[in-house]
Amino acid sequence: MPTPKWCHRVVLTTAVVLLAAACTPSPGGGSPSGSATSITELDYYTDQEGSAAWQRNLDSCAQQTGVKIDRQSVPTSQLLPKVLQGAASRTLPNLLFTDNPTVQQVAATGALTPVTDYGISTDGYYDSIVKAGTYQGKVYGLAPGVNGLALFYNKDLLAAAGVQPPSTWDELKAAAAKLTKDGKYGLAFSAIPSEEGTWQYLPFFWSNGADLSKVDSPQAVQALQFVTDLVSAGSASKSVLNWNQNDVADQFAAGNAAMMINGSWNLNKLDADTALHYGIVPIPVPQAGGKPVVALGGEIGTIPVTSGDAQAAAGKVLNCLLSEQNMLQWDKDHSLVPAKQDVAAKYVQQYPAMKSFADEVATARSRTAELGDKYQPLSTALGNAIQAALAGQKSPAQALQEAQQAAGS
Repeated sequence: MPTPKWCHRVVLTTAVVLLAAACTPSPGGGSPSGSATSITELDYYTDQEGSAAWQRNLDSCAQQTGVKIDRQSVPTSQLLPKVLQGAASRTLPNLLFTDNPTVQQVAATGALTPVTDYGISTDGYYDSIVKAGTYQGKVYGLAPGVNGLALFYNKDLLAAAGVQPPSTWDELKAAAAKLTKDGKYGLAFSAIPSEEGTWQYLPFFWSNGADLSKVDSPQAVQALQFVTDLVSAGSASKSVLNWNQNDVADQFAAGNAAMMINGSWNLNKLDADTALHYGIVPIPVPQAGGKPVVALGGEIGTIPVTSGDAQAAAGKVLNCLLSEQNMLQWDKDHSLVPAKQDVAAKYVQQYPAMKSFADEVATARSRTAELGDKYQPLSTALGNAIQAALAGQKSPAQALQEAQQAAGS
């Protein structure tokens, strides 16, 4: 496959929003005439390459709009409590980019303004992306690009074993078993007790018809049983309980796993190893002909309540960041799928390695689509249930029943 010039960044899919900026007498640099000439912006792109890529986009939009952008980046782990404090005191930045599952939680505080107030249209966006930024019928944010999960496979190992890339659960189970030998595992994935592990499990859960409003349904139990069986059979290492998505990619790149479930942000790392020959297909589904339902990843741009002139200036910048030119540049640099369908179609022609990820966006789902701002406690309970089942501490049915009870309380 051609080597795309991706900017590698690991997307941490924990529950995250952006740190509140300090309150100033004139938010956003508003002048006495009421026309803002600068705004504050906050994001969590703190790794060197990701930060540099985002800065290029911000610089481009600052030049195009004439609005100076005072940017701050904050480590992911520090964000959620601080942004909620900022929301309560109305000291948020003028423009912020947040992990998409947290948009509804922040919007519920009343701290965000609808992006449609600034002439930003939702036309042409994937419906799943619009839903991710919607709270109580209003669109509070839009993403320039999204990511998801797919199945990576080692072409050499599958060819040597006479295995075709799987498309169904039965095929995945058989392939993983046949590929497990000589100290190598058939499949690797992350099942750590956090949003990262929950996110990796959701494609199995949703694709089997399960619903987050009842995580102990028969469909949910069947999905967790399937994943648990892969570990108990030895087709996946018990270390998945401790591996994050970076670790999974390392295991795959080292040849210790013939297949892995992971995201597009790994392309740069994998392409750097010229001896590694890999392919990508959508995540296998329960029955042939079905479509995988993966969880959307990626960050959403929002405009908090600050002051009228600063909000208008932030709207100009966000409009610029969502333009086709900047959307394509950011998604190319960041290994994302463009949020607009026609832009994504052009993009995949140029970067065919992204096709499986792009194909999945049409049926992808926002993690907050079913529960809104109640998703976060459910995610924690579900992550703990996955750990308990895969570790053999509880049956999938018992683990999910306790998760349902914990989320309900």
